[in-house]
Amino acid sequence: MNATYVNYIIIAVVVSFLLKYGVRIIKQYEGGVVLRFGRFAGVRMPGLRFIIPLVDKMYKIDTRVVTMTVEPQELITRDNVTIKVDAVVYFQVMDCAKALIQVEHYVKATSQIALTTLRSVLGQSELDELLAQRDKVNTKLASIIDHHTEPWGVKVSVVEVKDVLLPEAMQRSMAAQAEAEREKRAKVIRADGEFLAAETLGKAAVIIRNNPPALQLRYLQTLTEMTGNGNGTIVPVTMDLLGGLKSALGGDAK
Repeated sequence: MNATYVNYIIIAVVVSFLLKYGVRIIKQYEGGVVLRFGRFAGVRMPGLRFIIPLVDKMYKIDTRVVTMTVEPQELITRDNVTIKVDAVVYFQVMDCAKALIQVEHYVKATSQIALTTLRSVLGQSELDELLAQRDKVNTKLASIIDHHTEPWGVKVSVVEVKDVLLPEAMQRSMAAQAEAEREKRAKVIRADGEFLAAETLGKAAVIIRNNPPALQLRYLQTLTEMTGNGNGTIVPVTMDLLGGLKSALGGDAK
């Protein structure tokens, strides 16, 4: 009986040992990299997986998209403007084995390469390009960073420059420039309006000169507009009456 109990205890200990050190559960968003005696032995897919205790060692790598914020950096653009910028980087592990074997800490390494690339690319760009062509700059940053992280099994999908902070003096200069631009557009619009109005009035004058009834209608319309508030009384004088009066007075009317 004692020997039987001892055997049961031994079996229970062995089973417990195997369950603790030989069974691994890999989640859906993870990849399990197995090293056998320190050498790469494969990548285990999500689910219930078994390894050899004391022989295999498994490292779980998160394969979800990581959102990493690059801390604000102060730099000088190509046109000698001091600015402060920050960015956000989206990346994902595509090869778990490379992410474990080729680099010590792939998140930290990606952060550092993003930081140096941000300073390098934006330092070679002009301020107007950063403000007006943000998409082009973002695409260039993503391409360069992804080129460096590809050997690590890391795919950089998106890089977005969030804020570009300018010195106060530069902000005042840009505000003055924008105000001058608005004033220029306003003057051009007013000049175009006056030109069109003068052109239209000229055409109207030609039509009225060649069509006396039209002049009479315009005269009556003007009288109506003058008495629109209802506070005055106007006695209309028709063009025929004026013509007759002129004929009666003759030359003295002049």
